[in-house]
Amino acid sequence: MKPEARPFLSHPFDDDKLKEECGVFGVIGVADAANFVALGMHALQHRGQEAGGIVAYDADQGFNSAHRFGYVRDNFTKASLMETLPGSLGIGHVRYSTAGSKGAVIRDVQPFFGEFAMGGCAIAHNGNLTNANALRRELIERGSIFQSSSDSECIIHLMARSIQKSLSERIKDALRRVEGAFSIVAMTRTKLIGVRDALGVRPLVLGKIGDHGYCLSSETCGLDIIGAELVREIEPGEMVVIANGKIESSHPFGAPNSRFCIFEHVYFSRPDSIIGGRSVYETRRQIGVELAREAPVEADMVCPVPDSGTPAAIGYSQESGIPYAMGIIRNQYMGRTFIEPTEQIRNMGVRLKLNVNRALVKGKRVVLVDDSVVRGTTSRKIKDMIIDAGAASVHFRIASPPTAWPCFYGVDTPDRGKLLAANMTEEQMREWIGVDSLKFISLDGLYRAVGEAEGRNNARPQYCDACFSGEYPVAPSDQIESGFVMKLKAAE
Repeated sequence: MKPEARPFLSHPFDDDKLKEECGVFGVIGVADAANFVALGMHALQHRGQEAGGIVAYDADQGFNSAHRFGYVRDNFTKASLMETLPGSLGIGHVRYSTAGSKGAVIRDVQPFFGEFAMGGCAIAHNGNLTNANALRRELIERGSIFQSSSDSECIIHLMARSIQKSLSERIKDALRRVEGAFSIVAMTRTKLIGVRDALGVRPLVLGKIGDHGYCLSSETCGLDIIGAELVREIEPGEMVVIANGKIESSHPFGAPNSRFCIFEHVYFSRPDSIIGGRSVYETRRQIGVELAREAPVEADMVCPVPDSGTPAAIGYSQESGIPYAMGIIRNQYMGRTFIEPTEQIRNMGVRLKLNVNRALVKGKRVVLVDDSVVRGTTSRKIKDMIIDAGAASVHFRIASPPTAWPCFYGVDTPDRGKLLAANMTEEQMREWIGVDSLKFISLDGLYRAVGEAEGRNNARPQYCDACFSGEYPVAPSDQIESGFVMKLKAAE
């Protein structure tokens, strides 16, 4: 099948979830670096299942690359492919498209590579540039020829136009022109480079491999799979350049207040990762604790919506004293690209992935805990399944505040008109989903769960929570140009 025609049909269950942006990984100072990169990409697969790519450098063979559609396990575990990626330096990227064409176009798959006067450079980007359209127009008018529809390619073209003498300085030059969110892993012939935007919206961590190797990863779970030791997180606005076993650090983008994406704690990151010194699992369990305090209910069992609702359901059960039970069982072998050929099968959507444990829920008052409500379509279907199985009542508890605003920093969110919370009150959502009660954790409750004892600092929020609050730390200029209306601040 030609790449342009390849169907990436996601499962109906997944269509009602926010998509997990992308994941980046890089390694230097180890033999067969590409194999380490592939393992890291596998650990980060939850951040993007559409496609992946690796670029590696070998002193004898130069730069080599491979870009493939689908899962890491189906492509980058083949010896015949990995043998084409020799060298002690490599970077990789797993993708879910957040900018550019939606669907399968191989030229949009990162890492991107550019050949410059001082040598080649490859870049992998997690995030989204909010002024990419304006930059692209400017660059095209000045003669740049784009090969992809990705916003990340703007960085390569900005580097090409820089007058700086080294590639690392050209990267700084280029990133000073962009707006939005970026965590970047880049490589030259001799250097591995990591950069985070000034607000640190997207994650990036540094790890050490043995005595001489280093790695960069979107999450700490990528370090665990290769046996690397966590050194630290790359700081907001920081750039690290790793070469010859040494790390040089600079802060070319200033150091304003961090506005890390709070939804990484809620959903995106793997529960076995560490963020800001805190276990993601423990944070999600604590979200459930806060939710039980804020929204108690009389019930017989607490059930998670697998798998993302599980830690919060455990916390809700522990705090409320209501027994925890696996009332819904997930089919582990349901792929994301299942093709439903008939309307009847499409209507079975959620049942292909989730099934109710009928013997457990019959006659019971059930608390269902999920991580979020986006469109609400899946919530309705899950409620129907629970009721069909004989439950006496269904109470939804959501481990995040209502998602009422789109994200422009690397998360693929629906238009605001398709977000249930943007168009309905909580009571209207409860009626539309058809449950006995529906409660979301408060924004302050979420902040307490992630370690902010006093809750949200409304004057200077500690996190980016724009999808809940509508307060964007960086104005999405491309979207505003297209007609998006931002929420006015209270003072205005």
